[in-house]
Amino acid sequence: MTKLRVGLLFGGRSGEHEVSISSARAIARALTTEQNTGKYEILPFYIHKDGRWLAGDVPQQVLESGTPLQLPSTPNDQLSVAKNQVLGRWQSPSQVAEVDVWFPILHGPNGEDGTIQGLLTLMQVPFVGSGVLGSAVGMDKIAMKTAFAQAGLPQVKYKALNRAQIWSNPCVFPKLCDEIEATLGYPCFVKPANLGSSVGIAKVRTRPELEAALDNAASYDRRIIVEAGVVVRELECAVLGNDSPKASVIGEITYASDYYDYDTKYTEGKAGLLIPAPVPEAVTRQIQEMAMRAFIAVDAAGLARVDFFYVEATGEVFINEINTLPGFTATSMYPLLWAHSGVSFPQLVDRLIQLALERHSGSSTTQEEN
Repeated sequence: MTKLRVGLLFGGRSGEHEVSISSARAIARALTTEQNTGKYEILPFYIHKDGRWLAGDVPQQVLESGTPLQLPSTPNDQLSVAKNQVLGRWQSPSQVAEVDVWFPILHGPNGEDGTIQGLLTLMQVPFVGSGVLGSAVGMDKIAMKTAFAQAGLPQVKYKALNRAQIWSNPCVFPKLCDEIEATLGYPCFVKPANLGSSVGIAKVRTRPELEAALDNAASYDRRIIVEAGVVVRELECAVLGNDSPKASVIGEITYASDYYDYDTKYTEGKAGLLIPAPVPEAVTRQIQEMAMRAFIAVDAAGLARVDFFYVEATGEVFINEINTLPGFTATSMYPLLWAHSGVSFPQLVDRLIQLALERHSGSSTTQEEN
């Protein structure tokens, strides 16, 4: 049997470069297990932090070391990169043409926001995960919440803003803060709309904190969202599939810090995982059903992790967000949820590749019929 050549695409220019490498290493190990090695051949592609695509021995070295590549930088190299950036040139390694199916595992901006998905779509080769629309909507918290509202999914109160409202008119800014205080109250959360990993997020309890948080969030993104704070338990559900997705068991994130910030998320020992989450069976079923509705609402494909707020005192469940390209290390919540649902890591990787092929085949058929 001819092996499928899997283009494992990792690294990238976002702040989650190192997380991407860790995810790629876990996927590469899964593809070389006994059940997968006869089906797949890995062709690794590493996107350096400066945007260069590298193939061959270099990405393999990064996968083996688990650390970003430090390329020698000469004036000529810098000039070449600068020209490519200014002129909008994209140069791909020749090995790109050998790929049968892509497995992009690029987290954050330029990786899960629809940009790389658009490039892969233009290549007309199947790839794992959501397409341009699902990725873009899943990345932008304002667009995401609009889609959730249209689908009738309950959410905490929020207000969408843009950078101009915060920076352009000093006279308007106090009125904006007045409105936030009146409609959302304290505490509330200020978030950039298009950044992952809790970057730029702040929990605020006073007017000075609100003003500082809005200014800080606007420095990260031109779109900002402010959400009402509630006393909740944080639950997560993994989704797998295309047009008829399936939901995993439910997991819970526990932590001692004030909220699930960047430091808590990425510092070992500061957060715990409970799988399955100790919640009533009715809550589990409700979250699973809502997770699949959210997946369909944003037009996701392949995989997603959907996060929820559970207000134990009232029994209410609110959807928080969907992540269409979650962390994929062996200790990440997404594969752990499926492992507890009876799907091993190697099986999960295999299934995602098959889902990519199925979706691409269906898309090709539709285009031919039209």
